[in-house]
Amino acid sequence: MEYSGITRNCILVTKTLIAGTAVLFICASTAFAAGIKVIPDSSVIIQVVNFIFLIWVMNIILYKPIRKIIAERKVKVRGLEGSVDSLNQDALEKDKAYGAGIKDARAKGLSEKEAQVQAASEEEKKMIEEITSRAQANLIEIREKIAKDTEEVRSSLQKDVDSFAEEIGQKILGRAF
Repeated sequence: MEYSGITRNCILVTKTLIAGTAVLFICASTAFAAGIKVIPDSSVIIQVVNFIFLIWVMNIILYKPIRKIIAERKVKVRGLEGSVDSLNQDALEKDKAYGAGIKDARAKGLSEKEAQVQAASEEEKKMIEEITSRAQANLIEIREKIAKDTEEVRSSLQKDVDSFAEEIGQKILGRAF
């Protein structure tokens, strides 16, 4: 529980007076038991006033600045804790954003890869179709050439068929010219 400065001072003075009175009675009873007589006179009041004055002066000179420094340090620590929490939150958000960026980049890379694979596949199909069409054209040309050559050979052999047939017939019959 926090008290204001005046209330705190009153409480401190009250505690000090109670403690001082208790010490005085303890010393007096101890001195009386030992056979020494201590008779309180006006010097006791001066000592109590002096003690209260010293406490008040020390409170102003020493305790208040220390309490002020401690309070400032407490505020500073709370501020630093708040900034640490906000920095941690920022770091988590940046980490999530980084992870999402990597995920998006991977997805984009995969889609580009798929697009390139598809483009390469289409180009491969075009090349195969082109090669196939060339091969078909070459095959047709070769067949036409073979057919033409065959026809030429047939026509040239057709001219000679009669002479060959006559030669074969004579060889079969055993006649020779």
